[in-house]
Amino acid sequence: MSTAFPDTDEARWHAVRTHSQRAGDSFVYAVTSTGIYCQPTCRARRPRRENVRFFASADEAREAGFRACLRCAPDDAGDRHVGLALEAIEQIEASTPPTLPADQLAARVGTSASTLRRSFLAATGITPRQYADSVRRRRLRARLREGAPVSDAQYRAGYGSGSRLYEAAQGILGTTPARYRDGAPGVVIRYSTAHGPLGPYLAATTEHGICHVALGSDERTLVGELRREFPQAELAEDDALLRQALESTRDLLEHRVPDARLPMDVRATAFQRQVWEYLRAIPAGETRTYGEVAWAIGRPSAARAVARACASNPLALLTPCHRVIAADGGLAGYRWGIGLKGAVLAREHGDEGDPSR
Repeated sequence: MSTAFPDTDEARWHAVRTHSQRAGDSFVYAVTSTGIYCQPTCRARRPRRENVRFFASADEAREAGFRACLRCAPDDAGDRHVGLALEAIEQIEASTPPTLPADQLAARVGTSASTLRRSFLAATGITPRQYADSVRRRRLRARLREGAPVSDAQYRAGYGSGSRLYEAAQGILGTTPARYRDGAPGVVIRYSTAHGPLGPYLAATTEHGICHVALGSDERTLVGELRREFPQAELAEDDALLRQALESTRDLLEHRVPDARLPMDVRATAFQRQVWEYLRAIPAGETRTYGEVAWAIGRPSAARAVARACASNPLALLTPCHRVIAADGGLAGYRWGIGLKGAVLAREHGDEGDPSR
């Protein structure tokens, strides 16, 4: 059975008729005959379809002149979700291991496992288990960077056995735990810099594909950031694969289609990968809001998580997070600076004069 949120008016109307719990607060509906808006789970008398309008949020419904239902209190839904999520995060962060059983975590915050999962998803875009896994990975990296023995780091992070850790290590660390602890010695990362229409840019690659593309004001800063990320790795300049990456980046800056066969080596959560794949499908010269991206990937309550995924994108231009903007049309954040974001968008829109236009 599909778990996608309603993405058409027909699907939203079905959610209203069935008081769908799965729809949660992914949208609100307003009744023109009463001037009231509700959550899809509201148990008030069902309105006539011709009197119903759908909105992505309570804010939009209020701006259209509707007032909140006193029965289902749609304005409070977001606060409830955030409150439960914050309590759960505190419990996860305070626990060793952080991966508490779902019913135990829910009991600690005073709700059911299903309600907590739904609220956590609405507030953060991920599940409590996914958050706990990220805490475990963070703790593992921190202990290894401090020079702790692998066995000590393993148990303090919450990995129950050495075999489980080493099975997952390639995806978590990109290498074995011992090598990560030592700053990835012996791992070869090739990089090169070039100058384009917007200034210097850098591309870096592992043996498997492109792992980093960055924009900046000067080459020294770009290389320094790469060295801080992999302090013990062997950094070497240029190879055939890297020249291909630089050429593809230049193609994007000059409005040409890059080589689609370019291999990439980027580790990501399932959610990040879903967002980044969607971003690569946005045509040049077009933009989407964070909320529109969330709707498009079937996670309408995850706009903030979409923003975080954009902010953590390691491949400037190749994964075009610059094409995602705020709901009010503002540029919002950009890992390489709002000025560069505006300039890239200006070039894609054919306006190379004033990036702020």
